[in-house]
Amino acid sequence: MRLGALGVVGAGGGYALTRYLRGTESSANAADRPDGDHPEPSPGPDPGPSVDNPRPIGDGSTADTGPQPHQPEPERLARGERPPQFVVVSWDGAAALGDGQFDRFLDLARDLDAAMTFFLSGLYLLPEAQAQRYAPPNNPVGASDIGYLTDEHIRATIVRLRTAWLDGHEIGTHFNGHFCGGAGSVEHWTAEDWRDEIDQAVAFVTEWRTLTGFDDLDPLPFDYRRELVGGRTPCLLGRSALLPAAAELGWRYDASSPGGLQTWPVRTAEGLWDLPLQTVPFPGHDFEVLSMDYSMLANQSGGATEGDPALHATWREEARGAFVAGFERAYDSNRAPLFIGNHFEQWNGGIYMDAVEDALREMASRPDVRFVSFRQLCDWLEVQDPRVVANLQGLAVGESPMAGWETVVTG
Repeated sequence: MRLGALGVVGAGGGYALTRYLRGTESSANAADRPDGDHPEPSPGPDPGPSVDNPRPIGDGSTADTGPQPHQPEPERLARGERPPQFVVVSWDGAAALGDGQFDRFLDLARDLDAAMTFFLSGLYLLPEAQAQRYAPPNNPVGASDIGYLTDEHIRATIVRLRTAWLDGHEIGTHFNGHFCGGAGSVEHWTAEDWRDEIDQAVAFVTEWRTLTGFDDLDPLPFDYRRELVGGRTPCLLGRSALLPAAAELGWRYDASSPGGLQTWPVRTAEGLWDLPLQTVPFPGHDFEVLSMDYSMLANQSGGATEGDPALHATWREEARGAFVAGFERAYDSNRAPLFIGNHFEQWNGGIYMDAVEDALREMASRPDVRFVSFRQLCDWLEVQDPRVVANLQGLAVGESPMAGWETVVTG
């Protein structure tokens, strides 16, 4: 059984306006009206939706609260101006699991004046008791390769997602069941399968109040169908079939491409910005590694999430060093945005959480660094002179403009 989209209620503001007939009251009758007996003034203009004046959507799981707070106005580069060094930090899954990591990085973002992207797994708002509501493509009803959250963790996740959006962060999608192997893997899905999966992810986010029965939580303060403009596929698989479905939905970017280089983003054939995980230098190794915690784990402890504690300090420094080395290579050359992908996990004693925090604080100490969401990066790219964007895209990994930035930023 699949959830259907719920209708919008309360979107009109609903003021009851008094109507008056003009020109029908004789002057005599007007003169007979007692002093002070005047028609009541009509209400003022509708102030529009806001956090204090939300417009519930559907069952009230979400609400229109107006423009998102803390969004920078993108500015076009002046001629010869060096681009900022953008850093985009994203979180796959984005569940609050009671270990304090979601709060930790919301606090860090405030300290660094940073925006991030949270790729929410829609299934994390669906109670396991309602698992039959999920019909994953090419898999049994209710199946999932990630666990369902407890009610306590669902509640905590809803609260943190609300805070995150009000703090200026983006809520994207990591889809639902995270199928990476076998016949039902997302690698084998069609565009129609992806559209089905997306529709279900949206339903779980927009109908959590009905699904959970929670009636004491504030709504998520956004219209998710408008908010959702990009995502990252499970295990970075199935992207070729996803892109047509994403384009049909009007998405602006995809962050699923594996093994991207540290160059300026380009658009896919479908018109989406391609914002991939990138290969970055890996201290202590003779190869580069994807800019994601799990890729480092795979190359350090062979995929084991509880590797040798005696090596944790070494691995932590390698991970921190990889993020910083990727940052410095771009910062000192082509200024290509740096994309970092992480998970709220305590793998290998939590060293990757510590590594990314240390790296971000180090990056923040440099001038001209901006921590933005993927959507904010798209906003910035789209206000630039297209000729300038093309020039930036022409710079190779680690390449600085030989004759200065005025030869690249020509607009």
